[in-house]
Amino acid sequence: MSRVALIRTSDRVAGVQRALSLLDVDGPAGGTVLVKPNYNSADPTPGSTHGDVLRTLIEWVLDHPTDSVVLAERSGMGETRRVLEQRGVFALGQELGFEVQVLDELGQDAWELVQPPGSHWQRGFPFPTQLFGGADYVLQTCCLKTHRYGGHFTLSLKNSVGLVAKYVPGQDYNYMSELHSSPHQRLMIAEINAAYAPDLVVLDGVEAFVQGGPAQGERVQANVLLASSDRVALDGVGVAILRHFGTTPAVSQGAIFEQEQIARAVELGLGATGPQQVELVTDDPEGERFVEELRPLLEA
Repeated sequence: MSRVALIRTSDRVAGVQRALSLLDVDGPAGGTVLVKPNYNSADPTPGSTHGDVLRTLIEWVLDHPTDSVVLAERSGMGETRRVLEQRGVFALGQELGFEVQVLDELGQDAWELVQPPGSHWQRGFPFPTQLFGGADYVLQTCCLKTHRYGGHFTLSLKNSVGLVAKYVPGQDYNYMSELHSSPHQRLMIAEINAAYAPDLVVLDGVEAFVQGGPAQGERVQANVLLASSDRVALDGVGVAILRHFGTTPAVSQGAIFEQEQIARAVELGLGATGPQQVELVTDDPEGERFVEELRPLLEA
């Protein structure tokens, strides 16, 4: 069973703390911790990671033995360094003592072309394998939202697109143009996730986009936080929450585990194979009521 902790709250700090406590997941035990947030743009949450979520997670990491903590990101809708400056990430890094790695600034040797079995990428996708290969613990945090540019929804699996280079130095090829113009876009999104395995994923759904996204959209106050070590299970629950609040036809149709991002991730063996393997856990009556409302949507 894949456990997904669900917390009903509007308090991000307390919600993250409660989710981590409830999940009872192992934290770092030394070495390098790599953090992948959601700063595709500088738009306010849910367009990007909320500062309270990032601070709480980094503080949790630093409560464990670590040699170094590195936040890694590439923005798709804006210049990455500028986006991170606007969202206060460098200032927070100086305050708490973590490094910020702007992935666009890596040299050619830092990227490796990855081609999973049955891949829909023409050449493979460039991934910072050296960076992730040197990490002892990987933490990802994402938002709850739809995606109007063909991804349908952008949760944990889609957040990994920010780890793929748009251009590799010395190469005249736009990998993001290939992705966004492909009829296989959602399959390709899932395939990126075959390149790495996060130890923990935290999804901030206090606010969500149920239409539009990823930068701006129709906003709802969903008041939920999720945490899991299984990104497929977490995304399945995330889609169920979007359906609960009323969302796009593309996200609403069919069984959740038949959504292309999730189905391809299952084919690649990246997590739970179906709703029967997802165990939703919560810590109060309000959470229990919400879990009971989500289960039929997850299993339908």
